[in-house]
Amino acid sequence: MQLRIKYPFLLAAVAIVLFASCSKTNKEGRYIPEQAIFALHLNGESLSSKLPWDEIKKNQLFKEAYEDSNTTALMKSVMDDPENTGIDVKTDIILFVARDSSVTYMAIEGTIKDEAKFKKFTAEAGKDKAVISEKNSLNFSDSKDMTAAWNKEKFVLVGDIKSNNSDRYRGMYDSAYTPAPEVKVDRIALAEKIFSLKEDKSLGKDEKFSELMSEKGDVHFWMNMEELSKLDGLSTAAMGPLSMLNTKKIYEGSRVTGTLTFENGKLDMDFRSYMGKEMSDLVKKYSGDKIDADMVKRIPSKNLAGLFVFNFKPEGLREYIKLLGVEGFANMGTGMLGFTLDDFIKANKGDIMLAVSDIAQDSSGRPNASFLFSASIGDKPSFNKLIEAANKFGKDKFNGSEGPAVFYNLNDNLFALGNKKQDVDAYIGKAGANSFDFMDKIAGTSGGAYINFQYIMKTFAKEASRDSLDQAMFDASLKMWDNMVAYSGGNESGASVQHIEVNLVDKSTNSLKQLNNYFSELGAIKKKKDDRWKTDYSEEPALVDTTAVVPAK
Repeated sequence: MQLRIKYPFLLAAVAIVLFASCSKTNKEGRYIPEQAIFALHLNGESLSSKLPWDEIKKNQLFKEAYEDSNTTALMKSVMDDPENTGIDVKTDIILFVARDSSVTYMAIEGTIKDEAKFKKFTAEAGKDKAVISEKNSLNFSDSKDMTAAWNKEKFVLVGDIKSNNSDRYRGMYDSAYTPAPEVKVDRIALAEKIFSLKEDKSLGKDEKFSELMSEKGDVHFWMNMEELSKLDGLSTAAMGPLSMLNTKKIYEGSRVTGTLTFENGKLDMDFRSYMGKEMSDLVKKYSGDKIDADMVKRIPSKNLAGLFVFNFKPEGLREYIKLLGVEGFANMGTGMLGFTLDDFIKANKGDIMLAVSDIAQDSSGRPNASFLFSASIGDKPSFNKLIEAANKFGKDKFNGSEGPAVFYNLNDNLFALGNKKQDVDAYIGKAGANSFDFMDKIAGTSGGAYINFQYIMKTFAKEASRDSLDQAMFDASLKMWDNMVAYSGGNESGASVQHIEVNLVDKSTNSLKQLNNYFSELGAIKKKKDDRWKTDYSEEPALVDTTAVVPAK
């Protein structure tokens, strides 16, 4: 008897656990409409711990704003302590942009810490006197530019976004078009909709948004590319000749998410790109494998300023063109050049590289560098057709002496093109021997990029035309930025994953603090520049009397 009662309870408990783990929900998106175009989540607790408000107050730009005569007493109170707004700044702050019928609006959500302070702040913050009201257990503070709505725990600030893109673009193709009258936005009604939003109509039930919120980070962002494509000025009707492209299949189901984390010595950014079924199937089938590390090793210089390298499956290009619905135009265009789309696909093996190195200043002080492009060869006869077409249209630009010459060389496996013949020949003529530190991060991925800020800036560290204050700004940047590395992380949970890290010179200090100090230093230098300008140009030059003097008779 005891066993018959015990096991049903056990099964029910297991079912509850499984249901909770399988249904991905989140609290951050609970009051964000499911069709929101953009959403930004700030982790107040994490950001406050990494950059306390007292350190922000030491920032030179902050001090200037505080001392500005236009800064009101209310704003100074907020700048003294953000919690004078009545908002709990150490909890989540969420900003989103959405559409409601024909209206695009922006909203900011957060937690109330002191209702009386919040009411006072919203009443005084508007340019015009706010109207305070109460409706359906919600409080409202409505002014010309903003509407605030709140209860004892939560607040929403609503502002409408005015755009005339639709009129502007429509007018380009229809001179008889009459712009629609401006729509009056009922922000109180919008705020009420947000508070009464059903959970299954919010991002709180969206699995992709839940996946985003599960990632540890200081800032999260969400972009609904499908909804963005419907905005005025970006719609198919406004694209004119480009409307022939079947962009609906490209944007359908498209979402981009990102997480930013301020680590010691670097900014870490992780991105996920989601697509609709057709695009997702295409990418999954034709996504690249590993980059060809030998193509990078062949770069004939260690003085690398920037690199872009990736691997792809050329057959996917044909399917992508079919999806866009422009296969006929693509075949017509390649035919005019002297080859076919099939020739282009067969010619390429799927490896591409672009490198910039050996930056220097020429005699006139202008930047000069070595640019090198390389591609792996699939079918050599087909590749020769591409070269013949390039020579036909490039004329003397390729391996010639007139104009900005571009040189190329190739062997059975690689093609190289660049602005310096010795580098092109060296790249093709010998096996790779160069090694770069960042290769440990991008090797094994289908694509990567690198920018060496230090090398680029040191090339131009001293310029005669730069005055002392401009030089001080440059030196501050030189002490701040080291390099940037980006690479593809493959596919996870139906999304293409990318990672970007911006490395700073100081590896031991939190990057958010470093950014605060960096902009503070730039602010102090800018103030000196402004003061010097006021000193040099504050007095107007005396007017010259040009009246003719008549000589005495």
